[in-house]
Amino acid sequence: MNSIFLQAASGQTSMIYQLLMWAGIIGVFYFFMIRPQQKKQKDQKKFLEELKKGDEVITIGGLHATVISVYETTVTLDVDGKGTKMKFEKSSISRKAGTTA
Repeated sequence: MNSIFLQAASGQTSMIYQLLMWAGIIGVFYFFMIRPQQKKQKDQKKFLEELKKGDEVITIGGLHATVISVYETTVTLDVDGKGTKMKFEKSSISRKAGTTA
């Protein structure tokens, strides 16, 4: 009779350890994958909101240019320093020139 109670208690203990293990795995995924991605998106959004005339930027396609004007959703860029202007969506601006990743 005592062995039945011990087996039942042992089963509950192993279930608790499994739940703790799954909680740990979910925590690792959150802190090493989801949270850094959210931070990166937040930083990119802030960067795009702070774009101003004269900033040197790099587009997603690798085009190096200088910002001429900024509108709500678009940016006009000077691509060669001689007045050649191109209009891009703000979302296509990757980063400031001279910065890494």
